[in-house]
Amino acid sequence: MQLKRIQPVYFSPTHTSAKIVAMIAEGMNIMVNTEINFTYPATDPKTIPSDSLAIIGVPTYAGRVAPVALERLQKIKGNNTPTVIIVLYGNRDYEDALLELRDSVKQLGFIPVAGGAFIGEHSYSTKLFPTAAGRPDVSDLQIAAEFGKNIIKQLNQYADIKELPALKVKGNFPYKENKPKTPATPITIDELCTQCQHCIEICPVETIELKEKIVSDPETCIKCCACVKECPNGARIFNTPFSEFLFKNFHERKEPELFYPTL
Repeated sequence: MQLKRIQPVYFSPTHTSAKIVAMIAEGMNIMVNTEINFTYPATDPKTIPSDSLAIIGVPTYAGRVAPVALERLQKIKGNNTPTVIIVLYGNRDYEDALLELRDSVKQLGFIPVAGGAFIGEHSYSTKLFPTAAGRPDVSDLQIAAEFGKNIIKQLNQYADIKELPALKVKGNFPYKENKPKTPATPITIDELCTQCQHCIEICPVETIELKEKIVSDPETCIKCCACVKECPNGARIFNTPFSEFLFKNFHERKEPELFYPTL
């Protein structure tokens, strides 16, 4: 199978999905197109041709693909385009997310040829209760690069994508039910905040604004905690009992799970 280029595609508020997608692409040793980053709402519609290999990476929220990521992914179309599907989860469980992503990209004109579930630092991870802190780390990135290398080796065994067996991944259908959102959002420590507005610039759903102080709209906040992790002054925090719960129950290191087409 002759592939002319790699097309990275991702939703990545805290850059974990982006890092894994980039390393998989690097391992493939084929020309890489400019990334399609649909983290922000201004993403233009794109169609990825069949002579490219797309790598689509998204985060999981509570065992499902992040809903806003799934919504924005609808702008990205394939044309029987071979595709690697990637989910990032915070060391708890990715449950039905990879299956959901596989089914979703098929409906958009892509043909899944490989998949992976990688671990990224949990959105709710804190210094006191670190869950998958610093991940993806060096080991994760090495696995991602080797994964990319192996995918190309496998695809080169086939003359045409139609010869590939269907990709099977973990997950159940019907998918796990999305739970109602809770009203809690990150808050601002006023004495630390310089109102630089960096948090406003990086919020993927434009839910943060400067009134008398920096505030988030609980109706639209997706709790990705990009504002918390990237505030240069440590002025944004997210107090939730789930940070301690995750640390106590899911602190043991999990490793990436990789899937290739099987007969």
